[in-house]
Amino acid sequence: MMMLNLEVSTPLVLCFLPALFLFVLVKFNALLFSSSSKNPKLPRSYPFIGSIFAIYANRERGIQWTSELALASPSKTVVIHRPVFRQIVVTANPANVRHILITHFHNYEKGDFFNVVMRDLLGDGIFNTDGEKWKFQRQVASHEFNTKSLRKFIEQVVDSELSDRLIPILSVAANNNTVIDFQDILQRFTFDNVCKIAFGSDPAYLSPSLPSEKFAQAFEDAVRISGQRFQSFHPLVWKIKRYLNVGSEKDLRIAVNQVGICLHYMIIIIIIINSFMNVARPQIRDFAKNVMKEKKKELEENASLNSVDLLSRFLSSGHSEENFVTDIVISFILAGRDTTSAALVWFFWLVSRHERVETQILSEITDKSESKMYDQAKEMVYTHAAISESMRLYPPVPVDGKQAVDDDILPDGTVVKRGTQVNYHPFAMGRSEEIWGKDWPEFRPERWLKEDRVTGGRQFVAKDAYEYPVFQAGPRICLGKEMAVLQMKSIASGVLRRFKVVPVLMENNKDPVFISYLTSKMKGGFPVRIEERKI
Repeated sequence: MMMLNLEVSTPLVLCFLPALFLFVLVKFNALLFSSSSKNPKLPRSYPFIGSIFAIYANRERGIQWTSELALASPSKTVVIHRPVFRQIVVTANPANVRHILITHFHNYEKGDFFNVVMRDLLGDGIFNTDGEKWKFQRQVASHEFNTKSLRKFIEQVVDSELSDRLIPILSVAANNNTVIDFQDILQRFTFDNVCKIAFGSDPAYLSPSLPSEKFAQAFEDAVRISGQRFQSFHPLVWKIKRYLNVGSEKDLRIAVNQVGICLHYMIIIIIIINSFMNVARPQIRDFAKNVMKEKKKELEENASLNSVDLLSRFLSSGHSEENFVTDIVISFILAGRDTTSAALVWFFWLVSRHERVETQILSEITDKSESKMYDQAKEMVYTHAAISESMRLYPPVPVDGKQAVDDDILPDGTVVKRGTQVNYHPFAMGRSEEIWGKDWPEFRPERWLKEDRVTGGRQFVAKDAYEYPVFQAGPRICLGKEMAVLQMKSIASGVLRRFKVVPVLMENNKDPVFISYLTSKMKGGFPVRIEERKI
């Protein structure tokens, strides 16, 4: 009996030893660091586990929490200690942002950490690479964003999607007084747009019947789970889960499989996502090869195609390896679909709450109504200001990160060790009193405008890119910045000219919840009622 008790108690003791060790460490650290910090909001850090308790407690509001930490710091920079001796530098200091994005650009790359976390989703796409691979993709893609291409995109792609799909859907919703998820609608709109640019094909995802959402949900799940990897206790956790095919990593594979039952016009997206996850069925890979062959054949037979998409450009560049090209295209789909729709969701929300702003936008739309859509969008300075102001408060990419190649010291004195993650925080910077003044909480497009002494009208004045890094800055500044702004102005004009967007949340006196994985979202969607304007 004594032996039996010993056998039972030994594993029990072994189980409790880690907990006992942790308890001692916590108590020791509490005594060691009991003095007040210069930043009272800075979470307490414990040996080995870092600030895991604070991180866990704020897991549902990580963007807001890190924003509060950075803004409460005199230098607008904090160092957060993650478990297992990992540190992350979070900064909302414009001098630091300039240092990271241009002055010492060579020392701050996407790096191994980001690349490994996002590789299943983004592969070797432009947002997940450094060096020559990044330079090549940027050089080839840059040809897609010239003035001629921009005009064609606005006057053909965006205009047709507006008049043939979005406006009719909103008209039906207005006539039937139905509630629609405007976040979903805008994601469908931008998805159709970016597919026309990327593939030269139209998935018609925003057709009146609103086709099956299984692809959208699978894509959302893939982005969400990939983003959650950054919040893992340690990268080894999700890697083990992926190897064992359990938990969220199993969900990621399931999401990819769900894509396979979408309609035929989504098959090329299935190819891309499945190729990232290395779980594509042989017939899917065969189809992928056939798509590439057909596109190559099309290019060979007609070298002077009027419609040149990104896929064609990369195939024509001599880099036709299947996985590499699909990596490139999925990155542009992610950027073109998620960031633009995210910006528009918060724009329409803010405009709906500020009648004065909506009135001025409508006045501008009326004044420019005789111009072609591209020229009209270029001339809409107040709408541009309103969109910029909404992105200040709700940036599509609220936090972006780099990894230090070598040891460095930031302008504010923060020491950065080699391999450290350094995140700059556009969400926090948009709320900085030092940058925007005491009225920063106000939605005030006028802060982006000044009087044009020659014409007597108003002129849009862009802010310093390192104080407003919504589109990044320096060598990696967003290639599609102008295209995105023109697209958003065109959509704003097309919708607000005909309709008033009334959020259902306002009827219930509730504010939407800002969440983010890779890009920002409105938690639970953006339910609205559409009211037709009396013209």
